[in-house]
Amino acid sequence: MKKLILVALAAVAGLLVYRQIQADRAEQDLWTEATDAVPAGTGTR
Repeated sequence: MKKLILVALAAVAGLLVYRQIQADRAEQDLWTEATDAVPAGTGTR
């Protein structure tokens, strides 16, 4: 029974780490998009 609980806890911990990494990537992508320089000729007239 203890092994099952440990496996379940490890799975939950892995899921939480995975979700945090995904959130960090999404935030980094957002910052990259917001701070990228606009290439010449693509602005509005």
